[in-house]
Amino acid sequence: MSEEKKKGNLFELTKGIIKENPVLVTLLGMCPALAVTTMASNGIGMGLATTFVLVCSNLVISLLKNVIPKAVRLPCFIVVIASFVTLIEFLMKGYLPELYDSLGLFLSLITVNCIILGRAEAFASKNGPVKSMLDGLGMGIGFTLALFLMGSVREIIGTGAWFGIDLHLPVTMTVFIMPAGGFFTLGVIIAVINKLTSKKPPQEIGCASCPNAASCPSYNKEGGKSE
Repeated sequence: MSEEKKKGNLFELTKGIIKENPVLVTLLGMCPALAVTTMASNGIGMGLATTFVLVCSNLVISLLKNVIPKAVRLPCFIVVIASFVTLIEFLMKGYLPELYDSLGLFLSLITVNCIILGRAEAFASKNGPVKSMLDGLGMGIGFTLALFLMGSVREIIGTGAWFGIDLHLPVTMTVFIMPAGGFFTLGVIIAVINKLTSKKPPQEIGCASCPNAASCPSYNKEGGKSE
């Protein structure tokens, strides 16, 4: 494998963790992010289930992208996604019944999660199987980490415990395991991520430093000066 291809595959795997995190950056999958993150274990469970569906559906859709007619591609994508959601439901119900009961209806709603359908339409239907799997895995990891972080914060502050272990905190705030606490936690985490990833503006701003200078009607391409 060439060095350029390795870098490309690494980018596809890591972009969804922070740079294009589906929850904290592109603000997708808000429903499960707010609903199931009252506990850290719920966040991990939902995240891993979604990752499984993302990787498998991206792979199948990438393999079938030249076979599926364009007129019915979205219904076909949903059928593929729903098949893997049904599979993970059966597995979780059989082997992790407590987690299955905790996630409830939101496990079935993975089928209409905009992250999965969005990656199928925007990426898997246009790229090869390897890149599509890496894209799904990276987005799934980013989604899982975001839900785990939210679930941990809400569980610790709201109940004084973490993964069921009592942390003996002197004060707890029950509001954090309620809907309002979910919105507040999400907003604070997004603000912190934006602060950490923000880039400082250039010292001098002008036509020459603008990335769109070449396509700007008021920019003289030959002389490199504004008209």
